[in-house]
Amino acid sequence: MPKQKLLVLYAASSSPDSPVGAWSVFDGTGRERHMAGDEDEPPYSSVLAAMRDGWRVIQLPQLQAAAPGDEHETAFLPYEFVLEKLVDG
Repeated sequence: MPKQKLLVLYAASSSPDSPVGAWSVFDGTGRERHMAGDEDEPPYSSVLAAMRDGWRVIQLPQLQAAAPGDEHETAFLPYEFVLEKLVDG
């Protein structure tokens, strides 16, 4: 039975070909265990590169304009892409 793997990529912009700056991997097969900061380099350079390797995009970032005066405030990472891949369990 296929198992789901999730890959959350935070890109530099809303474009799937923009560089990845942060990421999380969740392996539903139980074969791999990941935690924040366990890799120095992202698994893919862009969302598009992950798509070319068989990952399917299931969520695109919502585009929201910054409130006037808040353009330089820090908060959550805004360009989150959620991808999935089904692999043999």
